[in-house]
Amino acid sequence: MNLSLETCLSPELFPIYKNTDAIVVVVDILRATTSICSAFENGVKTIIPVRSRDEARAYKEQGYMVAAERNGIKLDFADFGNSPDNFKSEIVQGKTIVYSTTNGTKTIQMAADCKAVVIGSFSNVSAVADYLIAQKAPVILLCAGWKGRYNIEDTVFCGALAEKLLQSQLFENNCDATKTAVEMWNNHKHNLRALINTCAQNGRLTANNLQGCIDFCLTLDTTKKVPLFVGSAIC
Repeated sequence: MNLSLETCLSPELFPIYKNTDAIVVVVDILRATTSICSAFENGVKTIIPVRSRDEARAYKEQGYMVAAERNGIKLDFADFGNSPDNFKSEIVQGKTIVYSTTNGTKTIQMAADCKAVVIGSFSNVSAVADYLIAQKAPVILLCAGWKGRYNIEDTVFCGALAEKLLQSQLFENNCDATKTAVEMWNNHKHNLRALINTCAQNGRLTANNLQGCIDFCLTLDTTKKVPLFVGSAIC
């Protein structure tokens, strides 16, 4: 029997999809999971995701480096915001960073008791696909969305990853959300930026002068790192 491949388009729906035997790929393309992949590519040792700004502040007071934002804006006590280019190798090499974002970090924690939690982005899409194929386990693609709502950028990434997994013939696609994501990817993969220009998060980032990271966030395979959330940290 082929392995199941499901796409959960919002964290609010995750209780319906949750399967502790499945590997969950958490997706927050603009920007948390892309930035996490960038941090590991640039040598970060560990990332500790936390839900609240109070937790992040407490870690800062203990001497940790902190990346934290709400509604796209870097919090005043944080060392970093939430863009991939924040995590330069000369700053993060060998370091532990505490991370708190509007959507991504709490979504990562939601899946903590599943078989494994993988951080997925266009940056590492092929590496994640290879990892999942090797594990031979059911897969849930979990979109971080925006404050519980659906978003375009996470969905189209799920289509890109799902297409690679389905090509392996190990997985079956009986999930309408996955079918929709694959169709979106196939319709827009040759001009992905045009699609993303229509999405709400593009407008939020532009309003905060953060749009400069978008092209990087849509670039495939800039790293072979596959960050995994284990226990209380990403490594």
